[in-house]
Amino acid sequence: MLGFHDLGLEDLRMDSYLIQMNGNSDVHVHRNGNSPSLRKVKGRKPRWAVRASEMSKKTFNPIRAIVDTMKVEPNPNKPMISLSLGDPTVFGNLPTDDEVTQAVKEALDSGNYNGYAPSVGYQSCRQVVAAYYSCPEAPLEAQDVILTSGCSQAIELALAVLANPGQNILVPRPGFSLYKTLALSMGIEVKFYNLLPEKAWEIDLKHLESLVDEKTACLIVNNPSNPCGSVFSKSHLQKILAVASRQCVPILADEIYGDMVFAECKYEPIATLSTNVPILSCGGLAKRWLVPGWRMGWILVNDRRDIFGNEIRDGLVSLSQRILGPCTIVQGALEHIIHRTPPEFYHNTLSFLKMPLYLRWGTCLGFWPRICLQFAELLPGMSRVLNSLISAFQSNADLCYAALSAVSGLQPVRPSGAMYLMVGIEMEHFPKFENDVEFTKQLISEQSVFCLPASCFEYPNFFRVVLTVPEELMVEACSRIQEFCERHYQGSEGAQDLECDK
Repeated sequence: MLGFHDLGLEDLRMDSYLIQMNGNSDVHVHRNGNSPSLRKVKGRKPRWAVRASEMSKKTFNPIRAIVDTMKVEPNPNKPMISLSLGDPTVFGNLPTDDEVTQAVKEALDSGNYNGYAPSVGYQSCRQVVAAYYSCPEAPLEAQDVILTSGCSQAIELALAVLANPGQNILVPRPGFSLYKTLALSMGIEVKFYNLLPEKAWEIDLKHLESLVDEKTACLIVNNPSNPCGSVFSKSHLQKILAVASRQCVPILADEIYGDMVFAECKYEPIATLSTNVPILSCGGLAKRWLVPGWRMGWILVNDRRDIFGNEIRDGLVSLSQRILGPCTIVQGALEHIIHRTPPEFYHNTLSFLKMPLYLRWGTCLGFWPRICLQFAELLPGMSRVLNSLISAFQSNADLCYAALSAVSGLQPVRPSGAMYLMVGIEMEHFPKFENDVEFTKQLISEQSVFCLPASCFEYPNFFRVVLTVPEELMVEACSRIQEFCERHYQGSEGAQDLECDK
């Protein structure tokens, strides 16, 4: 029989310890004296009482909550076209570069990355990321980089280190639903600040500043934006920084779509414009390198005035130790991925999403895709020419924007980057539907086209289109959306008559 010494418990100073006997009673065993006395203690009979944790009960994903209620069968006569999932790999038309996959193969074959890495990532890999993003306006060293399991974990760690239960964070509306999901699970209040569609989704700065109080822990800035596809100008970012500086609120910058901007725009990392506001910038490989499943992200600690000090860095290190860092194989490939990926790869991805300026004349002809195809059927011999014209729409963004702009009752907002386009629904012209959820649900049922209702992003009466589908599917999807709207649209007179009949 093992004694206390054998169990390593010899230093415990206790007069007795408790044993449960067959669930019927408790027995106290006394240690003083050679003959321990036993006495029965009455107690209730143990029963199973396994319950989910409070954290799990507070975890709520708005997208799942809405989509799971959209129980609808698509039209069996039309193949499903999903414009809902922000994963560029789904259709296989946007593969990552060969250099990227080769780098992982080499890391795997080397046998050097099969063990545990430091929870914050290999020092050499942190240095690679620091060197890649460092610039005179926002210098970085390896100690300023925390490698994470995707950008989602980067956001989670940044929130966890900046905010306590009972505090609040400022989140964009419309905005990525993960911010709310993570915050509520941590007991952190979410305050939504408005983005303005009429100003290309710029922040309503007055509204933003009005939300700040003594419990505000941080401001989340997502640029380029999911779900809006917007890109903030340098001057607008400076105004955001001015608000944060006046209110002494640090920024959590979600920049996973950084550099995924179209030709007429320039992406400015917000940290490069800050002189005093401390910023945790979150990014990763997922979108720019088209490998979201590889789960490689990072946090960049930008703190030129040393406002964070050691406490935030030490906190991030401690939090990172909960899951011991991202995949070591991908870490081993990181240097080659960043240094070997050719510039043409990035250019080709953006060209797919957004056509070059010199091709934009095509969208001004007023021929959206369905009309072009119908016209081709009427005029023999023109199919080849018009197919060439449609193939010139190298941009799904411009193609989708041009097509949906011509549809009565829809108000798309032209994107400037990322992979998304938001479309406003003039609900007064679609009286059959109560809201954007009902609209998109019926769109699935009739046309087998799935767009996310923007209620998922706290912004009703819009829907989001993902732009990474193959061009022919985008053409077909836009045609079906147009057909759907033409069927259900009612002009002012029809809408008024319907209202009067109630």
